[in-house]
Amino acid sequence: MTTNLSEELKSALRERILVLDGAMGTTIRSYELCESDARGKRFQDNNEDLLNNGDILSITQPSVIGDIHKRFYEAGSDICETNTFSGTVLAQSEFFVQDPRKSGGIKDPEFFDKKVINNSKLQDIVHEINVKSVQLAKEQADRVSQNDGRKRYVAGAIGPLTVSLTNVVDPNDTSFRPVTFDQVKQTYRHQIDALLEEDCDILMVETIFDSLNAKAALVAIKESKTEAPVIISAAVGRGGETMISAQKVEALWNTFAHIDPLAVGLNCSLGPDLMEPFLRDLGKAATTHISCYPNAGLPNPLAPTGFDLEPKDMHDYIAAFADAGLLNLAGGCCGNTPEHIAAIAKSVQGKAPRPVPSLVTA
Repeated sequence: MTTNLSEELKSALRERILVLDGAMGTTIRSYELCESDARGKRFQDNNEDLLNNGDILSITQPSVIGDIHKRFYEAGSDICETNTFSGTVLAQSEFFVQDPRKSGGIKDPEFFDKKVINNSKLQDIVHEINVKSVQLAKEQADRVSQNDGRKRYVAGAIGPLTVSLTNVVDPNDTSFRPVTFDQVKQTYRHQIDALLEEDCDILMVETIFDSLNAKAALVAIKESKTEAPVIISAAVGRGGETMISAQKVEALWNTFAHIDPLAVGLNCSLGPDLMEPFLRDLGKAATTHISCYPNAGLPNPLAPTGFDLEPKDMHDYIAAFADAGLLNLAGGCCGNTPEHIAAIAKSVQGKAPRPVPSLVTA
């Protein structure tokens, strides 16, 4: 699969700007599901609410997740991400393991080792989430590809965690971290193995707030010995720094350049207007393809999607990015519906992709 697929994707990226998908969470909310829908029969007695656990819907509401993938592919997405943004035992423990702090305890490496990392029931749920999510995305990728003759791809979404290896959580003990690097690596490896079990095409380490967490994910990918192409995408603040590890985009690239990713980019956090200068900086530093899938502006709880920008706005911003030679892959994060992606797909149609410096000089 992998070597030929990498060359296939690189060939496609030389010809045109590929289109990513939009926001799974935003689109899920449009289905107006309730808590009982999220629980289904299987998790009806779960102690914690599951409505905010979008990943569990791959198990309890697979028709909804499949329909969302279908809509994004039909809107013009070449690549859709699996519904696995929180598909790790560390992230899913928030919904299935009692928080020790409620009874005066703490979340520390011992807690995570005994109650989370080696929790076989939780491992089984997370494995199923990832396997089922790849299946749902691949089914729609194949179906839409057969209808219009253009190949679609599935990217295994590997998101950030609810714990940080960088952030100080106890001002009285600045060396304390709730988890260890090996624990984070192990939980990512568990997810990665499940994604690869169903032959997802791409691995996407995305919405990077903490570069050390991402480093653990990328070490896990390397140790899996997969040759699947990798996309690395960071979320940055108004100053252009990752929000926990505070790396500027050039430092971010230097951290991950040795991975030789298919693409590196920015997503989430900022709307396209605020993201543009940092996208330019990343493009100057990176010797690989550049991806960009920003939020539809900044959060606005009064807007229908929770974000201000409408499809036409995203069309105009992304078209300007393409005209400026900044893009190889484009899509949308929070607030971007299938209608937004249709507008983004139209905005880059027929426009030349950003020349990749390493390929231009080779």
